[in-house]
Amino acid sequence: MPVLTDYALLVQWQARKISWLLPLIIGVQTVLAVGIIVGFGFLFPEVDPQTALFLATGAPTLLLLVIGLVLVPQMVSEAKTEGTYDWMRALPVPRMAFLAADATVWFLSMLPGLLVALAVARWHYELDLSVSPLVVVAVVLVGLTATGVGYAIASFVPPMITLLLTNLLLFVALMFSPVNFPAERLPGWLQAVHEVLPITAMADVMRGTLAQDEFGLTAGPFVVLAIWCAIGFTASHLAMNRRG
Repeated sequence: MPVLTDYALLVQWQARKISWLLPLIIGVQTVLAVGIIVGFGFLFPEVDPQTALFLATGAPTLLLLVIGLVLVPQMVSEAKTEGTYDWMRALPVPRMAFLAADATVWFLSMLPGLLVALAVARWHYELDLSVSPLVVVAVVLVGLTATGVGYAIASFVPPMITLLLTNLLLFVALMFSPVNFPAERLPGWLQAVHEVLPITAMADVMRGTLAQDEFGLTAGPFVVLAIWCAIGFTASHLAMNRRG
């Protein structure tokens, strides 16, 4: 099929384009994993088993967010500034094939850091994680949702504002989102906000699939992420089809 051929060629093109960046991405992910798992532990007088599980399962979530909500939009903004973004729009290939190829490459770049985070968590806290087979679905959905939303932000927002906005989102995810701690610790109004935003759902599906014996898991967070993923890629597709 021509679409699949276009997709495969675009994956190769995008992979070669960022190949020089991959060692840096893996290095940054490793530092972040150690910082979140080990460094955040210093904030607590004593890290009990539940806190250790929150840190261990929250770190992979945050690493996926860093790539999808920070690095991806910043790279798209750079492509817009350089003119590469408009050049790709001018190619005689389906816009969704380009988006799918880009998302595939960025998603694959997320996996090494995720594995490092889990290895560091198991070693540092001596955890025995009860991993569910649904973890594959969770990782794919979290990674693609973060990438889709990040791509949409960069598609509609000017580059300088994208830089500021993505750094703000990272700060919110680190400090004011129930990723490394229970949602009950947040004020009621902020809990309500997070019920419709994707970050809490990302943390819930990762916790529920990496430590299924300790955390419950329902279909709700998966539905929330599926909706946000569809919104992100639909918006990105519409942006690529805009004239001008």
